Amino acid sequence: MQHMKLDRPLVIATRNQGKASEFKRLLKDFEIDIKCLDDFGPLPEIEEDGDTFEDNAVKKARFAARILGLPALADDSGLVVKALGGMPGVYSARYAGDHADDLANNRKLLQAMKGIKDREASFVCVIAIAVPRGPALIYEGTCNGIITEEPRGEGGFGYDPIFYYPPLRKTFAEMTPEEKNHVSHRGKAMAELKEEFEKVMIWLRQRLDEEPF
Repeated sequence: MQHMKLDRPLVIATRNQGKASEFKRLLKDFEIDIKCLDDFGPLPEIEEDGDTFEDNAVKKARFAARILGLPALADDSGLVVKALGGMPGVYSARYAGDHADDLANNRKLLQAMKGIKDREASFVCVIAIAVPRGPALIYEGTCNGIITEEPRGEGGFGYDPIFYYPPLRKTFAEMTPEEKNHVSHRGKAMAELKEEFEKVMIWLRQRLDEEPF
């Protein structure tokens, strides 16, 4: 794979160390240097104001690529609840307010679902890879489940304690990290990305050759 070496690092456009190390683990077999936003000085914050997960993922990836002059990868994900018309959706992280924590978000969602029989929901993850100028590549993963009546399990984060996955008869918070990565929305999007990553490397090399270093 020597010929596949990329002459510029790929920036994971996040300050979330857990997420950055997840992507580093995923791409460890490829000859590419991985950086995250913390490897650079202070950068302007990006406002995640898109209408869809794809909008936000592309916006974050493009912004980081443009400002750093390097290829960048970003993801956006959240919970889509059928009975709530797709909410919390792109507002998943701030459903109960801009500075809300996971507990407050979960409480607000369970309150909104009180007495509702149809509890179908999906976790959605969109990954975007962008170069400083030009188009972005998109990868998407979805996991279908059911909103529980009350939180279950100690693991995970976000809405994991109230998202029940019928095939394993567990909430995401009751799963081992391995179980969750195997079935989760981000796990599926990342698996799709990994499968295609040799093609992604070729695409990046072609795009970057057209752009000044």
